[in-house]
Amino acid sequence: MFMGEYQHSIDDKGRLTIPSKFREHLGVKFIVTRGLDNCLFVYPSAEWSVLEQKLKSLPLMKSDTRAFARFFFSGAVECELDRQGRVNLPNHLIDYAKLEKECVVIGVSNRVEIWSKAAWEGYYRQSEEAFNEIAEKLVDFDFNL
Repeated sequence: MFMGEYQHSIDDKGRLTIPSKFREHLGVKFIVTRGLDNCLFVYPSAEWSVLEQKLKSLPLMKSDTRAFARFFFSGAVECELDRQGRVNLPNHLIDYAKLEKECVVIGVSNRVEIWSKAAWEGYYRQSEEAFNEIAEKLVDFDFNL
């Protein structure tokens, strides 16, 4: 399980340090792809396989399914850490997430997310204000904290 928030810098070569607490759970090779809200999603290989099977089970005849699958899978790359615990992110993912020098790496249960610091701070402020309302809506899913 991934949890926590960490500040890291991305260098000019696109290398970003992954928090040491996340490295073991990610494994030797893992998948990085475009995420929602203009961040990157990072999945251990086993989680990626589960997600892939779920997406394959969606109806191909629906245009939304095809569009989401194309967007999600076309951006995906298999990555691994170097000896310093850094991942080398490809330019198309850096551009998508608008990553600059300062980044935020967060754990979100079964995945890691990589955000630009500015985008994360904006998202966090907006979500913090709505947190109680969102929590109330989760009751509809039989979820209680």
